[in-house]
Order: sequence, then C-alpha cells, then structure tokens
Amino acid sequence: MRRFSTLCYKELLRFFKVSIQTVGAPVLTTLLYLVIFGHALEGRLEVYRGVRYTVFLVPGLVMMAVLQNAFANSSSSLIQSKITGNIVFVLLAPVSYVEFFAAYVVASIVRGLVVGLCVLAVTLFFVDLPLHAPLWALAFALLGAALLGTLGLVAAVVSDKIDQVAAFQNFVVVPLTFLSGVFYSIHTLPPFWQRLSHANPFFYMVDGFRYGFFGASDFAPAASLAIVFASLLAVCSATLWLLKSGYKLRY
Repeated sequence: MRRFSTLCYKELLRFFKVSIQTVGAPVLTTLLYLVIFGHALEGRLEVYRGVRYTVFLVPGLVMMAVLQNAFANSSSSLIQSKITGNIVFVLLAPVSYVEFFAAYVVASIVRGLVVGLCVLAVTLFFVDLPLHAPLWALAFALLGAALLGTLGLVAAVVSDKIDQVAAFQNFVVVPLTFLSGVFYSIHTLPPFWQRLSHANPFFYMVDGFRYGFFGASDFAPAASLAIVFASLLAVCSATLWLLKSGYKLRY
C-alpha cells in the first residue's frame, strides 16, 4: 500500500506543481469554447426543450476537459520518464505492475476531475445549470477519466517519442472527443452519421454525463454506463498485460 501511495503522491505532485499549465490553461481554453460557440449559436439552436444552447454546452465542455486532461496526465508523465531515463528508478523499486498501473490511473482521474470541477465552477458565472442526477454525472466522470487515463498509459508505453504520444492525442483522442456530441446532439445528424456516432465510445461518456444535469439524453444512460464500463475493462486488461510483459519499459 505504501508503494502505491508513494508513486501516486509523486504523480499528483507532478501536475499540482505546474497547476497553471495543467489546470489553468485547460480552464481558459474551455471558457473560450463556451464564449465563442455560445455567442455564435445562442438563440439559433435548441437541443432540449426549454434549455438554452449555452446551458446545453456546459456539461459537454466539462466532460471534454475531464477526458483530455486525464489522458494528458498519464501519457505525458510516462513518456517523459521513458525519455529522461528516470523510469528505471520506478522499475527497480519493489512496485508491482498493478500498483504502477493504479498509481498512474488514480492520478489521471484526480487531474481530470480537478480540471472538470474548475471548468464547471467558472462556467457557473455565465449559466444557471440544473443538476438532475448528480450520481449519474459522477459515475460517468469517474469511468471516463479512468478510461482515458488508461489509454494514456497505452499511448506512452507503445511510444518512443513525445511526437508519437502527441499524434495519438491529436489524431485519436481529440477527434473522438469533438465528434462525441460535445457541441451538438446526434439527433440533429443524418442517419448515417448517427449510426457512426454510436461506434464512438466517447459519445456514451459525454451523453451520459449530460444526462446527470438535464435528465435527458440521446441514448439510455444505463446502457451508456454499461458500454463505458465494458470499454474500461477491455482497455485495463490490455494495459495490465503490456505492463506485466514489460513491453518497451524493460530493455
């Protein structure tokens, strides 16, 4: 337990010491999305009856911040450790691959939730946001952050350079996030694109999280939660196998 808590503390300290970059910058970026898209589409689009577009937009932006920052935390930490060579100090320590995995993922969840809460707090100055089912919102935020934190580990393990991790984020994580319904409801899309959206696991995280605020969603929240949980189990299994094998970590 002490080995896990020490490594977890190290990972938490890493992003808290540069909180202007790891927390402040994402909050500012998300706020700009809210101002620009809210100003451009307010009064022109109503997704849910009686819900202003700016209000509709906030949960999606919060979840986007949670997911992207959870991924960034684990991926950037591990790839930097691999490049600088200080990963050897963790590998030589009596830390099991399960403790290694848990420490990185827990730290990613914390960063994702901290950024998400900060985004939510700032946006409350601009909108009056309802909260229909807080436990549903919390469940999707936790599972989503865990899933992206685990994906961040996968990206860092299989990568040899920061550029490769950045490519994974820019060409996989960011597009899937933007196409998950953050800025729109998939019911506004043509049938082909609606079906394609259902193949995107990020859609279920965003849609389920939004249900926690409005009590309305494009997909049944219980089914969304099951899909996200199954995705998390699959990615966790693959990641634990990679860590146990020492792939690109133990040379």
